[in-house]
Amino acid sequence: MKPVYALLAAAFAVLPAGFAGAAETNVAVAANFTNAAKDIAAAFTEETGDTVLLSFGSTGKLYAQIANGAPFSVFLAADQARAKKAVDEGFAVEGSEFTYAIGKLVLFSEDADLVDDNGAVLNAPDSFSKLAIANPAAAPYGAAAVETMTSLDVYDALQPKLVQGDSISQTFQFVATGNAELGFVALSQVIGDDSGSQWVVPAELYEPIRQDGVLTNAGADDDVAKAFLDFLKGDKATAIIEGYGYAVE
Repeated sequence: MKPVYALLAAAFAVLPAGFAGAAETNVAVAANFTNAAKDIAAAFTEETGDTVLLSFGSTGKLYAQIANGAPFSVFLAADQARAKKAVDEGFAVEGSEFTYAIGKLVLFSEDADLVDDNGAVLNAPDSFSKLAIANPAAAPYGAAAVETMTSLDVYDALQPKLVQGDSISQTFQFVATGNAELGFVALSQVIGDDSGSQWVVPAELYEPIRQDGVLTNAGADDDVAKAFLDFLKGDKATAIIEGYGYAVE
């Protein structure tokens, strides 16, 4: 009978590279980046053997959780402001913030005939009863939606029809379930979806949605968190991010 240590050595010899000593890290992710983050985390685990535990929500709520001591090592915000605020207020590591994606806003409907390729439906409010947006105070995509409607001079007319989701994920669900005939969502949520109708909002109608990531104080000594941020800047992650309709610098 082989000694126990010999059996263990043989077992570890056939494990994937990076599996031995595998660790995990906690990452707070803006809701619009849900699908991309899942794919990136899976690719990271495949390469390193380490696990990324993802928590999703509106940027405002995630920031509040971090400020109140939530043990997230990485914060992937949907804007630059809160990543910077995390550093300025002492919740994140100075110099660690960077733009991991630039988001795009889309007007979307499950009705294939409702939204045309120039957003003219916004000037025909009698054609719908509810327009969904994310809470502009907590979600940058909601703020971009308000900017867009203001730029088009339709905000005052449409305001009575607005319904707000806590996050861009809930906003999308309002549209997907028919609780709102159309809504402003992230391109990443509907890219490749030919079942409804959509208008990619011209970038000049709203401030660029520059999404920044940052290493939090909880992750200052977390080697897996640092490796994940490095991976996020690499070619594999960039290809995934662009595949979901984001721009990458």
